[in-house]
Amino acid sequence: KYGQRMKIIYLKKKDINHKKYSTSRRDVIRGFHGDFKTHKIVSCIYGKIFFVVVDNRKSSNFFFEYDYMNLDDKKRGVLIPPGFGNAFCVLSDLAIFSYVLSYEDEYIDAENQFTIKWNNPNIGIKWPAKNPILSDRDL
Repeated sequence: KYGQRMKIIYLKKKDINHKKYSTSRRDVIRGFHGDFKTHKIVSCIYGKIFFVVVDNRKSSNFFFEYDYMNLDDKKRGVLIPPGFGNAFCVLSDLAIFSYVLSYEDEYIDAENQFTIKWNNPNIGIKWPAKNPILSDRDL
């Protein structure tokens, strides 16, 4: 599983380049997004989400394997290493998702990140939303 394969890394305050937040309502699914150089610490600071991490490193023995958990404002953050994508589905009426990013050089914006379809059959997530709400990026 993802959590058992993780290396422990320590980020110092000076290593944090960027913080951002997203707000979503019930049944919103944000698909798998990531890149190959950014470490992310993510958390749900309000509400509750079904959270999934998938290995997108093609050279990995664990390619497209995933782990999942529910996150809410009572749980700590999850470290997402480079090469892994994360996605979530909002379980509460409203959720605020926090990203803390650490990377070298320039920020990798959406147009240069990888996106894996939320319903990719090779991954096979059973999402807890009957009528998911998707952004254009996740269609």
